[in-house]
Amino acid sequence: MAKSDKMASAPQIDGERLRLLNNGAIETANLTECLAVDFATLMRATLPEIGTKAINMLKQESQTGILKRMTVTGQLIYEHVGPATLPHLLNCPSDTVRGWGCFLIGSIETMSIEDRLDAIAPLADDHHFGVREWAWMAVRRHIAADLQPSIDYLAEWADNPSERIRRFSSESIRPRGVWCTHIAALKQEPNLALPILEPLHADPAHYVQDSVGNWLNDAAKDQPNWVRSLCQRWLEEAPDNQSTTRIVRRALRSLK
Repeated sequence: MAKSDKMASAPQIDGERLRLLNNGAIETANLTECLAVDFATLMRATLPEIGTKAINMLKQESQTGILKRMTVTGQLIYEHVGPATLPHLLNCPSDTVRGWGCFLIGSIETMSIEDRLDAIAPLADDHHFGVREWAWMAVRRHIAADLQPSIDYLAEWADNPSERIRRFSSESIRPRGVWCTHIAALKQEPNLALPILEPLHADPAHYVQDSVGNWLNDAAKDQPNWVRSLCQRWLEEAPDNQSTTRIVRRALRSLK
C-alpha cells in the first residue's frame, strides 16, 4: 500500500473492469483500482444479507480514507452479520472482500491473541499483495495490546516455510510502520523483538529482507546505537551472506 490515500476516479479504469471489481468478480491489480472500488456496491453484490442500513452507512463513508473504510466495514459485518460469515469472505474472488475478512477478525474483541493470529494466518499468506497488507493492519492494535504473547507466538512464524508468513511476523510489529500507530514499547526496547528478528537475519527472500531492514530502520530513529550494534554482530557472524548484507544496508540507510 502506498501512503497516498486519495480516492481514485472511476474514469481512470475501464468501465467494464470497474463493474467487475464492484461486483466482486475479479481482483484489483494496483492501488488505483483498490481505491476506486465502491464499497456499497460491492457489499450489495457479495453480502446482501447485511441489510440496507449497513450499506447506507458504507455510502456515508465513501469519501473517507481507505483504512478507515476497511475498519468500518469490518465492524459493520461483525455487527450485522457476525463472525460466521468469515469463510464466505475468505473464499471471495475479490481481494477487497477478503480484506474485509481481515477487519472482521480485527473487530472481534473476545478472541485470544493466539486465536486471532491463527485466524489471520490464511490472509497473511494470501496471494494478493493488498490482502497481505490488510492482514497485519487489521490485527496490529491487538498485537500491540498483547505484545509479549504476540512476539512469542510470531517467533514460530519466523521459521515458517512461507515467505509471506515470515514477512508478517516482522511487518506486523514494526516499531513505526506505515499507516499505523507506533508501538511505543518496541521504540523504547527493540530487543524485545529479537525472537523474531534473529531467525530472519539471513532470510533468502527479498520480501522478508525488506521488512526486516525496514523494521531496523524504524528502530534506528529511536535507538540508533542498538541498531548499529546488532547489524555489526550480524555481519560478523555472516560476513559473506548476501541476504544479511542487504538487510543491514537497508537498516542503516537513514544513519550517517
